[in-house]
Amino acid sequence: MDDLLRALAPRVLTALLRRCGSFDTCEDAVQDALMAAATQWPDEGVPANPAGWLVTVASRRWTDAWRQDVARRRREESVAALEPEEPVVVGSADDTLTLFLLCCHPAVPPDAQVPLTLRAVGGLSTVEIAGALLVPPATVGQRISRAKQRIRASGARFELPFPGERAQRVAAVRDVLYLMFTEGHTASSGAALHRVDLSSEAIRLTRQLHGALPEDGETAGLLALMLLTDARRPARTRPDGSLVPLAEQDRGRWDRAAITEGTALVSAALAATPIGAFQLQAAIAAVHDEAASVEDTDWRQVLGLYELLGTVDPGPMVALNRVVAVAEVHGPAAGLVELGTLLAGSAAALAEHHRTIAVHAHLLELAGDADAARGAYERAARRTLNLPERRYLERRADRLRGDVGDPPRR
Repeated sequence: MDDLLRALAPRVLTALLRRCGSFDTCEDAVQDALMAAATQWPDEGVPANPAGWLVTVASRRWTDAWRQDVARRRREESVAALEPEEPVVVGSADDTLTLFLLCCHPAVPPDAQVPLTLRAVGGLSTVEIAGALLVPPATVGQRISRAKQRIRASGARFELPFPGERAQRVAAVRDVLYLMFTEGHTASSGAALHRVDLSSEAIRLTRQLHGALPEDGETAGLLALMLLTDARRPARTRPDGSLVPLAEQDRGRWDRAAITEGTALVSAALAATPIGAFQLQAAIAAVHDEAASVEDTDWRQVLGLYELLGTVDPGPMVALNRVVAVAEVHGPAAGLVELGTLLAGSAAALAEHHRTIAVHAHLLELAGDADAARGAYERAARRTLNLPERRYLERRADRLRGDVGDPPRR
């Protein structure tokens, strides 16, 4: 039932938007219709035309709300005339894309774009979104309300933007979906490493975006990156929830179907479309996923891809990951030199991030400086808010005291 309502929600919303045009009131009406369905269908059964049922109820809710607006009473007859006797949902790739772009409109605050996308395109309720984002439902409601107010004030309409603006808007949608996925893949805080509901929803929505833009290489690259990364999730934690690093994972537990699909997507995109950052990140993930063992990883290829990524989409995290690849190809001493250069330059602000400190600790450990590595692991552990990450880093530090474990892989 929940899956059906989630799938129908964006189609019903786009149908109502085409008829009525006002995003905030249409979205409210659709939410009312979804709640009515969730209440009535378990007892009465799913109607023969569930989408039509939802459009009918949403149209009536919207009409009722408009009739209560004194300033619009003169348009009451026109509104009633818009309500068809047998509503038909007209869904298309353009509708899906338009809805994505509306949710990620430049007028919408960044912290509201994710919840608005999850509700309008994903069909999630406010309570479900609150659970996914680990914030109170009232906060989600406020963000969505603020987003709809901004859309109304900006005069944005349910229509595709001009071609010159479309690429930038689609890029914003991809960034929102990537943010959603990365938070699900490694939660920024809390007792669990993963938040599968969030990463799975990001993959589902990215599939929809890819379906709307099948020729867009970066959207294909983003979907490939998510699939190739999520494929490793089954082996990324132990039964107790503790983190298993990539080098120690049981690759037999990786999702081979997801790897095959992701590799095919990124290979096709790289061959036929301009190279972009998500494609390159997906290509790096594919190199890791296709290696039979950690020793078989083609680190020279990984380093080359990071070099290219650094020119296409430079950033401190890209540079930090490149440092790891340098150390794998040229040794830990070279990696430490690269890290020092990085932190002395453009990425100085990244020096106190727990991942930077953890990389430094790893390189020190590989270089044989156990005392310095132990201190760095302990410092990194204090700076992460994710409990499995913290415990993993603490175990690395404990091992360097000689308490547990084997020497590091060199």
